[in-house]
Amino acid sequence: MKNFPIILLTIILGLLPSNQLFASDTTADEIAVRQVLKQQVAAWNRHDLEQFMRGYWNSPDLTFFSGATETKGWQPTLGRYREKYQSQGSEMGSLDFSDLDIQILGPNTAFARGAFHLKMSNGKEPRGIFTLVFKKFPEGWKIIHDHTCAAE
Repeated sequence: MKNFPIILLTIILGLLPSNQLFASDTTADEIAVRQVLKQQVAAWNRHDLEQFMRGYWNSPDLTFFSGATETKGWQPTLGRYREKYQSQGSEMGSLDFSDLDIQILGPNTAFARGAFHLKMSNGKEPRGIFTLVFKKFPEGWKIIHDHTCAAE
């Protein structure tokens, strides 16, 4: 009977969902993913697309879906942002994210969804929703897939 506490602890731990066993890691990972998004907002609001893009996986395998358009690769995604927000006659405005829901799916994978809101100098306020898939790399969490949908 002196092994009873060890047996009981083993049974209890076996009944817990695995994500509860690593709650502190999950919390740290969620904070890290939120930090990536916070840094992206700050970079956008400084009109610094290169810094904004640091939140994305710098790979030709990055995917970005917007409307019915798929952009594949980090460089083409940067080009898309430049064309849409920094070309003549366009502006970046001021960005804000809201309704963020981040779920850590595993030790190296996270899912985030939320809403974006832009305030433009002409009074227009584009908005929409997004879904992001993050992967944890040695240098930190990066977006490997972005699906953004603007409201009509």
